[in-house]
Amino acid sequence: QVHLAESGGGLVQAGGSLRLTCVASRMIFNINTMGWYRQTPGKERDLVAAVTEGGRKTYGDFVKGRFTISRDNAKNTVYLQMNDLKPEDTAVYYCNADLIDYSDYTPRGDYWGQGTQVTVSS
Repeated sequence: QVHLAESGGGLVQAGGSLRLTCVASRMIFNINTMGWYRQTPGKERDLVAAVTEGGRKTYGDFVKGRFTISRDNAKNTVYLQMNDLKPEDTAVYYCNADLIDYSDYTPRGDYWGQGTQVTVSS
């Protein structure tokens, strides 16, 4: 069973920065896309940022240049550097990884971490 271990959440004042880290382990197949989503109570989980194994990045519209996603394929790790944090960024942030079998390009599952709380005070 794939395991995604998140770290780096916490409490920060508005304008501050945090760096989230997610390490994937116990994979049999390769990781295609790794990313971060966030969710607040009563709302859907929204994409924050994602990066493919080849390095193509996608960001949620609300990021607006404040966050940067990066990935170390050798370490099966994805990072999210969050700068200029705002109170509306307060949420639980979830790491996501989708696996692929490159022998036949068959998707091999979509996995989530347990979530890490980010709280931004005004």
